Amino acid sequence: MRLTILGGGGFRVPLVYGALLGDRAEGRVSHVTLYDEDPGRLTTMARVLADQADGVADAPAVTATTDLGEAVRGADFVFSAIRVGGLEGRAADERIALAEGVLGQETVGAGGIAYGLRTVPVARAIARTVARVAPEAWVINFTNPAGLVTEAMAGELGDRVIGICDSPVGLGRRVSRLLGARPEEAWIDYVGLNHLGWLRGLRVGGRDQLPRLLADPVALESFEEGRLFGADWLRSLGAIPNEYLHYYYFNRDTVRAYQEVKQTRGAFLREQQRGFYAEAGRPGHPAGAALAAWDRTRAEREATYMAENREVAGVGAREESDLEPGGYEQVALALMRAIARDERATLILNVRNGPTLSVLDAEAVIEVPCLVDANGAHPVGVAPLPLHAVGLVTSVKAVEREVLAAAASGSRADAVKAFALHPLVDSVAVARRLLDAYAADHPGLAYLR
Repeated sequence: MRLTILGGGGFRVPLVYGALLGDRAEGRVSHVTLYDEDPGRLTTMARVLADQADGVADAPAVTATTDLGEAVRGADFVFSAIRVGGLEGRAADERIALAEGVLGQETVGAGGIAYGLRTVPVARAIARTVARVAPEAWVINFTNPAGLVTEAMAGELGDRVIGICDSPVGLGRRVSRLLGARPEEAWIDYVGLNHLGWLRGLRVGGRDQLPRLLADPVALESFEEGRLFGADWLRSLGAIPNEYLHYYYFNRDTVRAYQEVKQTRGAFLREQQRGFYAEAGRPGHPAGAALAAWDRTRAEREATYMAENREVAGVGAREESDLEPGGYEQVALALMRAIARDERATLILNVRNGPTLSVLDAEAVIEVPCLVDANGAHPVGVAPLPLHAVGLVTSVKAVEREVLAAAASGSRADAVKAFALHPLVDSVAVARRLLDAYAADHPGLAYLR
């Protein structure tokens, strides 16, 4: 099989390639094509992958290109992990939002909207290229905001684009282990949108084990989400929220914490990756040096993830178990296996709704458990959402639809509406100022008029 990675010079590419190295079954990926607009980043990433493949028999061959059509031609799977505007854009998204007293996180609130407005036109163009050049390929989208971008690409590719995220996987794994269950043997009742979902049950042998956890406040606060939200709030909800809901449930506290830090997350990653690419990209390095530099950088990146949120919650550093690999790259590999080999699997994915959630239309992309086979991903029926969740899900989906409309029409009015309707912005005046500031900062928003 042939896999193309869009954003092939991106920092997380070695996670995907490392997962492929461990796949020894027949019909595995034999060739990886890296596509990126930055040839320097491509060269650096190719060095890291060469270090990973050193000594591994039959490691997938790697080629790199800056030509999109060439990259996707002949691909069986296309993995999309692009970042329009780069980390410079992310840092600006955060800075501009915080100056208005609202959240600038890359997928949530004003920052997510700005990122989406930049990314959707590019994602749609990529989808059109794939549909024309490689119509039989399956697209696996990890480009953020993942649900929004998957829905944009689905307009061109239908059900042949599937979005993935590692957050529900990590949450399900942590809760399963806490309850003494093997994650692969547990059925996770999870429903929502990307970065806006709730784990509402965890069944082992047909019995829901979540009430046992909710009844134990000590156990509840012994894992990442329990420490973030607190036992009392989780017991009030009767569910375990995705970690990104911390931005909603503790919004004012989190905005204040972000305003007080010396450096936002985007600015930190920008400086960190500048250092990595400069070091790993230098010619004349001995074998293994590029991979060693990547490993060091990744460890620091993971350890500082959502640090401001943990500060708000009054908890310390991340647990070692939260730093282990096995996130989105394993979901991507399991998804490819299930489709290519018809090895049926159950995965939490971002797919078109169909009749699954009655509060949303059939075309809305949602994040739910899916049965996957050679014909793609099929969402499993879920119980209705409680009203508090319905409110958030429908509000954020309405915002996503305004982003899609603005990206299609170039309408400034649609873009302002997207900002103004978001529950974490909640002001038409702020929305207008945000769009003016983002448009002045990002050439990628010049299409809005």
